Amino acid sequence: MKDELRQLVPGLRRFAYSLTGSIPEADDLLQGTLERVLRQSPPTGVAIEPWAFRICRNLWIDDCRARQVRDRAAQQPELTGGQVVDGERATTSQIELDQVDAAMARLPDSQREIISLVAVQGMSYQEVSDTLDIPKGTVMSRLARARAALSAALGSKPQDKTTSGSESGRRPT
Repeated sequence: MKDELRQLVPGLRRFAYSLTGSIPEADDLLQGTLERVLRQSPPTGVAIEPWAFRICRNLWIDDCRARQVRDRAAQQPELTGGQVVDGERATTSQIELDQVDAAMARLPDSQREIISLVAVQGMSYQEVSDTLDIPKGTVMSRLARARAALSAALGSKPQDKTTSGSESGRRPT
């Protein structure tokens, strides 16, 4: 199991970052995930990879809920301000990354986790379906909505009609 876990760590870390949007928070989430994986053993007949990703996702959901409670309690304006990008030091790629991170943050959780697993982790639709325990069709529809929302948020415009699909965001058949 140790070798399998070592191979999973980079993917779990990327997934944790895609959920949190912050390297320190992603590292904390990864640590919590690994602690739980090492304390428990996967249920009989369950592959370790989807089980570990599910643990990571569930820990993140728990943390989001706890954070909402803390934020409501704090309600201090100086703690809710956004991060300001220093224009002299920021490169074009960093600005674009910030825009993508912001667009990802605006996605509903269900869409963000699916686009993270497909686009960042490179999982197949079936692997995502198995990991999140949802139908494959649901994975596909949430992914399509997430891609459309990101495209709209980032101001992407189709290059030509042969590759852009119809106005509903679906590819022509």
